Amino acid sequence: MGLFSFTEEIAIDLGTANTIIIQGDKVVLDEPSVVALNQHEGKVKAVGKKAAMMRGRESEGIRTVRPLRDGVIADFGACEAMIREFIKMLPSHNKWFTPTLKMVVCIPSGSTEVEIRAVRDSSEHAGGRDVYMIYEPMAAALGIGIDVEAPEGCMIVDIGGGTTEIAVISLGGIVTNKSINVAGDIFNEDIIDYMGRMHNMRISEPTAERIKINVGAALTDLEDAPEDYIVHGPNRMTALPMEIPVSYQEIAHCLDKTIMKIENAVLSALENTPSELYSDIVKKGIYLSGGGALLRGLDKRLYDKINIPFHVAEDPLRAVARGTGIALKNAANFSFLMR
Repeated sequence: MGLFSFTEEIAIDLGTANTIIIQGDKVVLDEPSVVALNQHEGKVKAVGKKAAMMRGRESEGIRTVRPLRDGVIADFGACEAMIREFIKMLPSHNKWFTPTLKMVVCIPSGSTEVEIRAVRDSSEHAGGRDVYMIYEPMAAALGIGIDVEAPEGCMIVDIGGGTTEIAVISLGGIVTNKSINVAGDIFNEDIIDYMGRMHNMRISEPTAERIKINVGAALTDLEDAPEDYIVHGPNRMTALPMEIPVSYQEIAHCLDKTIMKIENAVLSALENTPSELYSDIVKKGIYLSGGGALLRGLDKRLYDKINIPFHVAEDPLRAVARGTGIALKNAANFSFLMR
């Protein structure tokens, strides 16, 4: 090994909404999965939070891109550029030379061979020399603290930005899985549509995200109810400014049909679960992770519908990232990692 040659190990949760990088058991980067490109020069202008602040405010010649849609890479070049820039932002990055990178990257459980290849290629082009991949539900289970190699079943429902991943895990493998393109982005679309129909207000996706964070709910009756959230925006017809207070009950109504799709997907996965594993799941309950798990009252609504307890993971936004970091440390021992 030469004087300026060494290997850095990083775990990447490459999410539709956010990218989290773990290095040495610590979260060293947590940024929105957004890149701003200068169209005239073809160069990256900003990534992460800085690029996200530009969304909806672009001037001529600047384009903001979310490289991942529905959990998979939609813009290969932008994704590769985004990963490169994120790696440059790491505290250990040295501008004088580029280290060899060993990566573990998580991917949706419903990924096709083409989609898996795209993630691998993008990671390698961004500097990865030794690239492993792990399915998101498996990473979430590791991050929650479940012994995924035990001879008993556990069920994970990971509600991310682009997909909801549902999987039954036993003996270090995924026995049953269901991946649907219904998650945080669809919640935002529902809110945008609702504000237009019911309040005649035009809002952007970032505004819908803020509404979801402040008053997003799955039930119309909550014990610890949030205060109404004041939304500012233009009237769709007159363009005059409007100020509308939005309640959590309104958002629960507008998200109802989308949440029903998640309920049905969970039931579908349970239908295909072997009886022995099914009984394990009934005893232990089902685990919720991902940003969607933070939707107020979601665990209670799912319990009322399915009659199996639901447990929200500690810090559900980072459960997948934590699990990816655990997989990185045990890459030589975990047979379920893909290369």
